[in-house]
Amino acid sequence: MWPMEVGVFHEFPSLDGRPDSDAFREAFAICDAAEDWGLDVMWLAELHFDPARSVLSAPLCVASAIAARTRRMAIGIGVQVLPLCNPLRIAEEAATVDQISQGRLVFGVGRSGVAKTYEAYNVPYAESRERFAETLDIIEQAWARPTISFSGRHFRFQDVTVTPRPFQTSGPPIRVAATSADSFVAIGRRGKPIFLAIRHEDARMFTANIQAYRQAWRDAGHPGNGAVYLRAPGYIARTADAARSEAEASLMHYYRAQGALLADSAARAGVDGADQRARTAARLNTITYEEALRGSVLIGTPQDVADRLLALRNDLGLDGILVELNCGGKVPHAQEKEALRLLCQEVMPRVR
Repeated sequence: MWPMEVGVFHEFPSLDGRPDSDAFREAFAICDAAEDWGLDVMWLAELHFDPARSVLSAPLCVASAIAARTRRMAIGIGVQVLPLCNPLRIAEEAATVDQISQGRLVFGVGRSGVAKTYEAYNVPYAESRERFAETLDIIEQAWARPTISFSGRHFRFQDVTVTPRPFQTSGPPIRVAATSADSFVAIGRRGKPIFLAIRHEDARMFTANIQAYRQAWRDAGHPGNGAVYLRAPGYIARTADAARSEAEASLMHYYRAQGALLADSAARAGVDGADQRARTAARLNTITYEEALRGSVLIGTPQDVADRLLALRNDLGLDGILVELNCGGKVPHAQEKEALRLLCQEVMPRVR
């Protein structure tokens, strides 16, 4: 058995009828409690132009604030949407957070499936794969080398020195969001750990993709076996009935909102996998709470959640979990905080 990294994925949700300052205050209180109770990592989303959902559009800014108010807990970006970024600017900002946190930054990266955000930033979604690859190449080189030059389709520069240097040698560890089957293989070849996100599915349906990722990792000659981290909705309460009832409204709100978002993305130009997005949207628009609970959603008592995590770890070879304790953003603050306490104090010791 190997220890499992336990983290919480947080969106800094907006609060109905209340100012953004209240949303930040409550979210920072969750981060403070996570530090006090021993959570391994606090993971930050990147979400744009959705004021009813989240105030977290600038995760590196928020990571810097968390770094300044904590001393132990790692801070993860889950994920920075690289095709929307200038790579040199992001390399500098992430290195700055790494310095402020004294090496506690984990830099998660991905493309995001929200096509309307790309349109607002005037970035064609059809270019997202190429832009992602170039941006990640530049960031890695900027952290590893004193001076870099680059000539690609989207970025060109000569003899640039990124400053500050990261606190961690060669920069913060990078993890990459895997979605399509080919992305699992591509990330394995690159030798990066992966995020796998589920909404309602049984995570075991991705077993073949994980195996392909690890085979590609080995075939490329990377040491080890490739690390896999699962992001999943979850909620913990003292009794199973309380956990189920307290999480239901928020989770169902999330499914319906995600269904609408995916349907919108599927209808926009340049989006890859539009048919699959449309099918997933239809499923999220009709799924029931009971159906969702049959998947790998982590809702229950501390013992229930620990048992499910251990089973997933053994079946998939998981290295860590990102639990979305307030998936949908509608769980009251006091209940979210109690779920976090139970995760840290009663679930974590059982999965070590």
